[in-house]
Amino acid sequence: MRKYFILCLLLAALRQASAQVSLYMPLTIKKAYDNQTRSYSGAPGAKYWQNKAGYNIRVAFDPSVNRVSGSEQIHYTNNSPDTLKAVNFKLFPNLFQKGAIRSMAVSPEDLTNGVVIKNLKVNGEARPLQGTIRGTNMPLYIPDLYPGQSVQFELDFSYTLNENTHIRTGSVDSGAYFIAYFFPRIAVYDDINGWDQIPYTGTQEFYNDFSDFRVAITVPGNYQVWATGDLKNTAAVYNDKYVQRIAAAEKSNDVIAVIDSNDIREGNINRSRSANTWQYEAVNVTDFAFAISNHYCWNATSVEVDASTKRRTRVDVAFNPAHADFFDVIHYARATVDKISHHFPKWPFPYPHETVFDGLDQMEYPMMVNDNPLADKAQTIELTDHEIFHTLFPFYMGTNETQYAWMDEGWATIGEWIISPLIDSSIVDDYGMSPYNYIAGKQADLPIMTPSNQITDAYVTNSYPKPALGYLYIKDMLGDSLFLKALHYYMSQWNGKHPQPYDFFYCMNTGAGKNMDWFWKSWFFDNGFPDLGITRVTQKDKQGAVEITSLGNKPVPIDITVSFDDNSTIRLHRSIAVWEKGNKTVSLRFPSPQKIKKVTLGSTWVADINKRDNVYEVK
Repeated sequence: MRKYFILCLLLAALRQASAQVSLYMPLTIKKAYDNQTRSYSGAPGAKYWQNKAGYNIRVAFDPSVNRVSGSEQIHYTNNSPDTLKAVNFKLFPNLFQKGAIRSMAVSPEDLTNGVVIKNLKVNGEARPLQGTIRGTNMPLYIPDLYPGQSVQFELDFSYTLNENTHIRTGSVDSGAYFIAYFFPRIAVYDDINGWDQIPYTGTQEFYNDFSDFRVAITVPGNYQVWATGDLKNTAAVYNDKYVQRIAAAEKSNDVIAVIDSNDIREGNINRSRSANTWQYEAVNVTDFAFAISNHYCWNATSVEVDASTKRRTRVDVAFNPAHADFFDVIHYARATVDKISHHFPKWPFPYPHETVFDGLDQMEYPMMVNDNPLADKAQTIELTDHEIFHTLFPFYMGTNETQYAWMDEGWATIGEWIISPLIDSSIVDDYGMSPYNYIAGKQADLPIMTPSNQITDAYVTNSYPKPALGYLYIKDMLGDSLFLKALHYYMSQWNGKHPQPYDFFYCMNTGAGKNMDWFWKSWFFDNGFPDLGITRVTQKDKQGAVEITSLGNKPVPIDITVSFDDNSTIRLHRSIAVWEKGNKTVSLRFPSPQKIKKVTLGSTWVADINKRDNVYEVK
């Protein structure tokens, strides 16, 4: 008990120190801390809440006319302390609606009249829709929904799937389609912003509630379906041979060809019907997507993701056999799931399967990946592990991609940097480093904390390399063990919920037992740029010293290679901890029995806008 009391005092002191350090907090976010829905320890507050929906969807796709149509029943529960007088629906396919505001180009042939909604009912009563659809938002007044109450919606929907412009969803070829964001869904209502009413314009991604899905997908009889969740009627849609192969793959470390080219030619894969209905279920996930094809092969394997429970995840790759790289993607995908579970972030892969679909994009969905074919092996590996890593961020962690893309893309980027060389040791993945070194310090280079929907030129660097470097530098400073302890604290507190940036920062502080707000402030909140330079090299009595000056104001690690006259070298490293006190210079001392010939500063993941002062040659 005494040890526990002391621990509580230490944690309280850490939280107080964290709260006193000046991390700017907008009033709308501070309100959540004042209301105790969030806490300065990083954990959800005593009064944290989130709403929940259950979707029962029947959807059909007609490839002859690219028509998606269906019906849905939604059971929505208000767990908030507020009385809701309206709900906001999201209609993401309206990105392709004529006259819609877009940040990405759309082929004129793909412009449509948008999603058609019919037969809308609220608690069984018909409701008119005139004037309620506003782009990708559909606000709808409802009878007062008090805290703890539920409401039932019913509606029919239809739209034409895009064929020529592939923005995360659409036609891949004349017999393959990736169909995402297809159903009307209720937007997030949270303790920070209330209803999410930010329109989807194409660049920024998504923010969805954790929901339960029962989805029946009807397609022509010669098509296969892959989707989020578990297929519940395998034997009703596949002939016995394929049922057995799927079952075998779920238990095997080996790659099993569930459907190969011979099977495609013979054409006796499905139960013989003009159309089949595939029934999927997914519990507590943020989205549901599916893909179909009548000519794709399917390789499958599985990997033990949790040694304590022996739980396995099945890994699927559905692909056009004309794309040679996809025969190897199954190995890269399996390795990624394995490395996520056992190496970085050393967290058991949370879902029963992961499907990589050969599409026209580079995009992630719960339990699904839509990847384009690539000729280069390294790029194929990097794309595969990046998109699969998104399973944790944003889906498992429920982050708001629309406003804080760095809370998922930054993690997928560091995951790619770490996992790719574990799959192929020849890979040095420096994705995003050149763009950041170019833009850093320029007018377009805004702080990472700038909401993603408010930026243009800095969107890529703020979402991918800059946050990934921040995570990497903290990992370097803390060491792998303490870093993973802190990260696991964050993940354990917030999986299945909706963490905001401050929840992450405070969780990392608490989990590491170290107030790191000095770094969070500098790297994520402040303007500035990274720029190290060598200012002095000295050698005396077989001792050398290198003085490094930070000419910028972003803390980065120090990596130095010292070359001697006899062609030997030594490497020196210091983490960002050397800049914690606000000092501008650091001196590194080292034994130098030979005459120093040259000193070189920098390494792959140390950002630096001016490398002209990174080499010092001793005359």
